[in-house]
Amino acid sequence: MQGFVNKIWYQGHWLQWVLLPLSWLFGLITVIRVSLFKLGLKKQTQLPVPVIIVGNITAGGSGKTPMVIYLIELLRSHGYKPGVISRGYGSNAVGEVSVTNTHSASDVGDEPAMIYQRTKVPFVVGAQRSKAAQQLLNDFDVDIIISDDGLQHYALARDIEIAIVDGIRRLGNNRLIPAGPLREPKTRLSSVDFVVVNGGNSEDNEFSMQLKPNRPISLSDESQKLCKNNVVAFAGIGNPQRFFDTLIQQGFELEETVEFEDHQKYTQIQISSISDSLPIIMTEKDAIKCKDFAQSNWWYLPVDAKLPSNFDKELLERLTNKD
Repeated sequence: MQGFVNKIWYQGHWLQWVLLPLSWLFGLITVIRVSLFKLGLKKQTQLPVPVIIVGNITAGGSGKTPMVIYLIELLRSHGYKPGVISRGYGSNAVGEVSVTNTHSASDVGDEPAMIYQRTKVPFVVGAQRSKAAQQLLNDFDVDIIISDDGLQHYALARDIEIAIVDGIRRLGNNRLIPAGPLREPKTRLSSVDFVVVNGGNSEDNEFSMQLKPNRPISLSDESQKLCKNNVVAFAGIGNPQRFFDTLIQQGFELEETVEFEDHQKYTQIQISSISDSLPIIMTEKDAIKCKDFAQSNWWYLPVDAKLPSNFDKELLERLTNKD
């Protein structure tokens, strides 16, 4: 399904014209909803600490998770005590849940589980981000909150907005859902504080983010080292081809690539059927969902976001000016 949708949004499939009236309706609903907040008819929750929103205006993955991890590390290095909130997409969470080591991806969502395992940051998931933020402040010693996604969640007031754009696919056909990938009109990018472009070429007033791979890590024995010859790769993310291209750039010889839906839930049989002899390499987000039944030939490739120093400088200056 995801592959067919991508054809409509990014490859000029004719069905976009059939869906266009629904996009107009979606756009009208969006305008009305945003206007209600601007007019004060719908209230925003204002928090006593700065709030940074990391989101996008397109449906699907664009690189928000590496950006959130980057911000956690940046803020910590400058004396802040960050906490993170998320909707916990695809999780079994009821109400607001504070993420711990005992929670699996199915409990709190794959991205929250991955971010927590990487950083041990105070983290609360909940469908209503304002309530999740309140619990975060009640339960943890944090002085700044990062919202993983939520650019369109206007019920939560924010101090800084960061929009992530896929540098290869950009905004697709520039149409609103369902004819295109846009959650909001592309003019929304002019109102955010930072536009960060993941890969590809950045334009004026945009910051380039590159994802730098680390060494592959075995899911069963981290001391092992992986030979780059003859591996099988799979990915269940918004843009799987980006992951496959990264592996090729790192010198891997891919015998086969398999694409799954974003936020796909896996079973041991499902992954083992891809290959029972060759090494299988996946994304870190996929690995967090497979670690409980990992096999000896399963690996993942962790990546770190790299941004220019002027991004760090401007972000920290804006936070200082908010104080």
